[in-house]
Amino acid sequence: MAPSFRPPRRFHTVLASVAAVALVLWGCSKNPLSSVESPESPVQITQGLDAAGGAILSAENPRVREVMAIQDRHTPDLMKLAGVVGVGTGMDAAGNAVIKVFSERKLPPGLLKQTLDGVTVVEEVTGRIVAYKGGPGGGGGGGYTAKQTPPIQLGCSGGPAGDLANGYCCGGTLGSLVSKGGSLYILSNSHVFAGDVVNGGNGSTSSIGDDISQPGLIDANCSAANANLVADLSSLSTLYPPNSTPNVDAAIAQVRPGQVRTDGAILGIGTISSSTVAASINQGVKKSGRTTGTTRSKVSALNATINVGYSTECAGSSFTKQFTGQIVCSNSGSKFLNSGDSGSLMVEDVTTNPRAVGLLYAGSSTSAIANPIGHVLSHLNATMVGN
Repeated sequence: MAPSFRPPRRFHTVLASVAAVALVLWGCSKNPLSSVESPESPVQITQGLDAAGGAILSAENPRVREVMAIQDRHTPDLMKLAGVVGVGTGMDAAGNAVIKVFSERKLPPGLLKQTLDGVTVVEEVTGRIVAYKGGPGGGGGGGYTAKQTPPIQLGCSGGPAGDLANGYCCGGTLGSLVSKGGSLYILSNSHVFAGDVVNGGNGSTSSIGDDISQPGLIDANCSAANANLVADLSSLSTLYPPNSTPNVDAAIAQVRPGQVRTDGAILGIGTISSSTVAASINQGVKKSGRTTGTTRSKVSALNATINVGYSTECAGSSFTKQFTGQIVCSNSGSKFLNSGDSGSLMVEDVTTNPRAVGLLYAGSSTSAIANPIGHVLSHLNATMVGN
């Protein structure tokens, strides 16, 4: 979610300190490969080729599964290293599966081994990985921020109609349409729809039935009177307390009659498939979100364990939750995903009826993180709405 200033009254003295802890940007950029190993190589792992001739590596590939198993054995120890924020399985420039270690800053020489059980270890400096719940200073408009005439398309600004705290209002992205028990729901992140988890700066917490607005308060001058009320919150936080078991950042809100297109069309993408597809390394993906609109990238790592920073409410205090089995995209210059794009649905980069790949929720100025869509739908007992 991305924050906006509430009409100022008494917050000049706290602005600098709140902004200092809340600003992180994120996105994904293309990650082409220079070469692919020949089929005769004993460690050849190519699953297929993309349109540009780059290797695409599926998690079903035997070598990729082997590297993932080695990664899993070493992940607990790697995550204990100071400065490490994540570990996953990725690919080097030659098309070989490698273990990627994501770090907040460049690690001291010698801290990481060059190989683990025969697999190359590659450090990737990502900075801190953060979910975009709120706080001042994050992503301005320029994407899909405008108030729509119902029935709305998704992939746009939205969030709880009461998402104000500590002198600020917040907003995220209404990601996609799903079906559950014969009813239609908007899918987004838990920290977008139900991110107020403490009775702190506003005297309330997220509750079932909360109004969900389009656009979010950040794009409605912090007043729900300037927005459409399009849905009602139907699930609560999967994040807090941070040691809770759900391994997804996902929530749904039941659609109000006539407020959302029933075909689930997403701005800049159109209708999607009702089927889903698992992520593959170097797979082309795209998304539509509140801040950056429709953007494209490629998957850079799978099976990632990631520590993600959160806020307890809009501009609230911080906590960290660890996720496993996550999808990572490269995000050079925050061109794919930025503050306020939380909740965007990530789909395969095809023209017609793309299949959902993941639900984006966190990242940095170099990397974006998504829950695998299969995990999300299983947790919610829901299905995609599409063709």
